[in-house]
Amino acid sequence: MDNKKYPIGQFKYPKDLTHDLLSEWITTIATFPKNLNMEVQNLTDKQLDSSYRKNGWTLRQIVHHCADSHMNAFCRIKLALTEDEPTIKPYFEDRWAQLKDYELPLDASLAILEGLHTRWEILLKSISNSDLSRKFVHPEGNRRISIVEAIGMYAWHCEHHLAHIMLSKKIGND
Repeated sequence: MDNKKYPIGQFKYPKDLTHDLLSEWITTIATFPKNLNMEVQNLTDKQLDSSYRKNGWTLRQIVHHCADSHMNAFCRIKLALTEDEPTIKPYFEDRWAQLKDYELPLDASLAILEGLHTRWEILLKSISNSDLSRKFVHPEGNRRISIVEAIGMYAWHCEHHLAHIMLSKKIGND
């Protein structure tokens, strides 16, 4: 089941972060909306409302979740850039996925992601090396997360959910 829940594995922060890897992460974030749109553009409502694993989210929920999650991530990074180790507000993503707006067509969330990721790419490319070490505090476990680690986590998050969609399409075609 882990290969369906985590088809690309769980995020692991590298021991040796290189400039090339950071650039790759930023490119992954920048290209995510286009890649996501390509994966979902021809799916039917039946496909969008199906899950890639038992008790997993539907593809529609995944797309809406990405918009919500990435809005939160963008704000967390901006808070870390403008405040001294701010404590961020966590949210119950599973509860958000049950709200009525998660039943909408994908257009609204795809548009959010396109605009948000355009801004996010510009922001990430403008961050100085010293600012990459700035942190925010996640209150669950009082964990301090650096901006550079957040960039890696959200690049992984992009690939993680793209893999869910591709897995669901493959399972549906077998």
